[in-house]
Amino acid sequence: MFQGTGSSVGKSLIVAGLARAFARRGLRVRPFKPQNMSNNAAVTADGGEIGRAQALQARAAGVAPTVHMNPVLLKPQSETGSQIVVQGRVHGTARARDYQLIKPTLMPHVLDSFGRLREEADLVLVEGAGSASEINLRRNDIANMGFARVTATPVVVIGDIDRGGVIASLVGTHTVLDDGDRATVRGFIVNRMRGDPTLFAEGMTEIARRTGWAPLGLVPFLDAARRLPAEDAQDLAAPRNPDAALRIAVPVLPCISNFDDLDPLAAEPGVELLLLRPGTPVPAGCDAVILPGSKATIADLAALREAGWDIDIAAHRRRGGAVLGLCGGYQMLGRTLSDPEGIEGPAGTVAGLGLLAVDTVLTGTKRLSPATGHSLADGAPFTGYEMHMGQTGGPDAARPLLRLADGRDDGAVSTDGLVRGTYVHGLFGDDRQRAGFLASLNHAAAPRHHEGEVEAALDALAAHLERHIDLDRLLSIAA
Repeated sequence: MFQGTGSSVGKSLIVAGLARAFARRGLRVRPFKPQNMSNNAAVTADGGEIGRAQALQARAAGVAPTVHMNPVLLKPQSETGSQIVVQGRVHGTARARDYQLIKPTLMPHVLDSFGRLREEADLVLVEGAGSASEINLRRNDIANMGFARVTATPVVVIGDIDRGGVIASLVGTHTVLDDGDRATVRGFIVNRMRGDPTLFAEGMTEIARRTGWAPLGLVPFLDAARRLPAEDAQDLAAPRNPDAALRIAVPVLPCISNFDDLDPLAAEPGVELLLLRPGTPVPAGCDAVILPGSKATIADLAALREAGWDIDIAAHRRRGGAVLGLCGGYQMLGRTLSDPEGIEGPAGTVAGLGLLAVDTVLTGTKRLSPATGHSLADGAPFTGYEMHMGQTGGPDAARPLLRLADGRDDGAVSTDGLVRGTYVHGLFGDDRQRAGFLASLNHAAAPRHHEGEVEAALDALAAHLERHIDLDRLLSIAA
């Protein structure tokens, strides 16, 4: 089990790289994360949803993702509350304090899923959540030491040297753990080293001396990892490209979800993806605006208005600019958004941005399924997935954007074709769809294969970890 000194120290990518590395050795590898908190989710072949990071780790291991790889998924809907997904299905919602009382009831599901993976694998790589040293949450813990102790799973702690203070982070983690938890830790890894690694040799020795943990690797920063999806919205980044021929603005809202939809565009040569934070207006010269998915559409629509982006987007539209809404972003583009059952908060109806003549009603039924089909405008095929609550219809839905393989139409297009919306995620990962979208903006897509680039990045990550982590010793530690 790989736990961290804190969030975003690189646990997810290290597990993905190790999954690929050990799979290349011929082992049957499965990733597992008892509890995840992320709005970046993936649909599984067995009809549920898990964290996107675990889906990437499954891909690295060469297996299809299942709900058992992430049995508890928390999807934040506000600053203090989350939707709880258990073994792929919505289980309920809870505020943070109330969730602490719910956790013991979820451990049986966690152990059930873990047991299933153990039966089919030679090696299960377990990823912890947040920090190993959150002793204030240790009681009833199912994500870190609570899980490790119940299952007798040995632990490796990961620290991030790039953020500074890694010696104090690792030694401090050792200090605050109780004796039983401390005894589960067998080694440590220092991640994201920049510059000359010999400069930290003494640091590795000192951490080992003060903790008694085995130094398993000092991992240099790997630029190729940028090609892999980020798990958390705070990790969202896109390279600046002031010479880009095409500029696409994306307002980053508080409950943004499934934001890996944007990765293929961010990697496109000649395209600059502008990730806008509150206080930054939509640039007057941008070519398109994309509203991505949202876990709390009504709340994010209010946040969009509070930031003044509704005014900017309306001005962009009057200038003849293109607008695309993905899932929750599609719902925001309509005339009204109704929540009669109070799924996202108080029941009621709010006005949308009015850029598409459609109306949405949120319903308690969540659609989770792979999706294939083609664009009606150019016939380009696509492969993606649906993950949404709500039904959308209206005059502009009579001009659907996509036709799915099961015969259903999806999405809506404005009368002039400049405003479009769809419920399908993952469109731009398909090279043909990405090329068609860019062509609609008078930009020629580069001759590249996005999925092949992801595979190459996973291979590069695995090779990188092979060089810098003692994989043989890791295997000897595995219970």
